[in-house]
Amino acid sequence: MRRSKALGAIVLGLLVTLGATPAMAAGPSDREVDPAVAAMLDEVPGGIVVDATRAVWPDLGMELQVIGMSSVSARTVGGCATGKTCAFNLASLGGSILSFSSCSVNAVPASFVTRSAANARASGYMEPRNGSTVLATIYAGNWSNVSGTVTNLRCVL
Repeated sequence: MRRSKALGAIVLGLLVTLGATPAMAAGPSDREVDPAVAAMLDEVPGGIVVDATRAVWPDLGMELQVIGMSSVSARTVGGCATGKTCAFNLASLGGSILSFSSCSVNAVPASFVTRSAANARASGYMEPRNGSTVLATIYAGNWSNVSGTVTNLRCVL
């Protein structure tokens, strides 16, 4: 009986060790970065890859998160996190998210086509704009579809 318990413990230890090795060996750098993330990194200097579908630009207070249909999660306004203003590349808060933590005029890179936007801030409003032309006005806690070319998001406290 003792021998079978010892053998079982050895086999279990080997399974855990061998099973864990491939998972530890595969890190985020081993995966290919999403093409939308790569395009944005090429266009906007200073970006840091977080994982295959996300990059951040700390100096700009900007984050790009490429969202697949299975990874959409509930947050403050669609996928736009509390306290941020966001642009989405599909209508009705769908697709990839470009978010900004600072409330100012934030440039939207040309490689990111905006079809909807959200304001997950507690107060004020935001404007998706083409230059200085306002395409929509979105008050705190709301969102809107956007038509036209968005070149910046203006946040007003």
